Amino acid sequence: MELDHLGPDPLAQLEAWIADAESGGVALATAFALATAAFDGMPSVRMVLARGIDERGVAFYTNRLSRKGRDLAANPRAAAAFHWSGLGRQARLAGAVEEIGADESAAYFATRPAGSQVSAWASAQGEPIESRAALEDRAAAAKARFAGAEVPLPPFWGGYRLVPEVVEFWASRPDRLHDRIEYRRLPVGWERRRLQP
Repeated sequence: MELDHLGPDPLAQLEAWIADAESGGVALATAFALATAAFDGMPSVRMVLARGIDERGVAFYTNRLSRKGRDLAANPRAAAAFHWSGLGRQARLAGAVEEIGADESAAYFATRPAGSQVSAWASAQGEPIESRAALEDRAAAAKARFAGAEVPLPPFWGGYRLVPEVVEFWASRPDRLHDRIEYRRLPVGWERRRLQP
């Protein structure tokens, strides 16, 4: 992989690699590990799905009262890693995270399956619950509450956008001499450089 094998915009390049993964049959090709840190510096990582990539960054959605939401409220920076094992590729990003507004969040929420919409209302994400039955009771109550009606965006639920300052593309090569190309954001555009494996 040479510098000229990758486009000048890392977010467009990320979209291209996701498309390659999807066409290669990779399940959940938009899944990535999202790392956040609380105000005290304690890190936390989990898998989420990219729900939009454009020149602004990588969008994802969640309960804002969850661990990740609390982390991002205290420390609005994150790192992400996509990994497509079958293709021998990874992409890493790091930068600031901004909240996506209610209108854009509601527009995305409306595209979710009805069951996922109800679950967003039913689950206090990451909080303890006494049993699976109690969780299912909460879901049934939320389903009954919105029966026959459009499920609205919960006030505690919405999107975030990772606005990368650094993006790295990694490709597996023999003898662990892997290819690593890093993009760093400039005031206008991006600079690229090769990193040692």
